[in-house]
Amino acid sequence: MAEELKKLTRRVQSVEGQNYEDLCIQPDVELPEGYKPLKFEMFDDTSDPKVHMRTYYDKLVGVGNNEQIRIILFMRSLTGDSISWYISQNPKKWENWVSMALDFMDRLRFNTENVPDIFYIQNPKK
Repeated sequence: MAEELKKLTRRVQSVEGQNYEDLCIQPDVELPEGYKPLKFEMFDDTSDPKVHMRTYYDKLVGVGNNEQIRIILFMRSLTGDSISWYISQNPKKWENWVSMALDFMDRLRFNTENVPDIFYIQNPKK
């Protein structure tokens, strides 16, 4: 994650003529006082996006119901192509947390299509 942060920092520093409001996904949102960054399970484009969304959402217990905070923190749970996809999006298209989550899951629906479950794998037909 530290390496990804360094890469993102270099990208941001290389952008000329951009200010905080242009680069920040939700520039008007502040995290609650005393908030400590959470450690999220990282999504690497190979696992089930539904499972990732559930584990991510479960970690947000102390953050409250602020949808903008959920959207902001979501990028901290992504790596690889997923973080590149997230950063390349226009956050204004996401009206709320659900629209962002659906967009994310739609992008990765191939990860869950036609995937055999554990029961099928353990009990193959003869």
